[in-house]
Amino acid sequence: MTIGQVKTRRWNDAILADDGARVLVCRFRPRGVRKQDETWDEWWPVLGPSPALHAAAYGKGQDAIAFDEYRRRYMQEMAQDPGRFHLRAMAGRVAAGETLTLLCSSACSDEARCHRSILRGWILDMAAAAGKR
Repeated sequence: MTIGQVKTRRWNDAILADDGARVLVCRFRPRGVRKQDETWDEWWPVLGPSPALHAAAYGKGQDAIAFDEYRRRYMQEMAQDPGRFHLRAMAGRVAAGETLTLLCSSACSDEARCHRSILRGWILDMAAAAGKR
């Protein structure tokens, strides 16, 4: 069996033919986007960082935390339900060969410092482990 792909993009990036299922992984829905203008197939807000972690990452009301600290705290949040449930479900889909594109905010331009890159790695690791069973 061939494992699927996990891609990452911003929600307002052009839709590509090979995107597969486009999954919005932001805690909050983009403002001002009408239902008919949505560029995603699914929205899982529990896969976005908590409001407190988001504020800490961007230094809202405090100094911004380092990305390593952000990653640690984000993974801790996702290890709990309901995030864990959605991660397992997405990993199962990828293990079965499906392509997923994880979408984040249009303001999140540095993919390497975004939770979508953390999710991508986690989902691929879980899918690979599921494929070995």
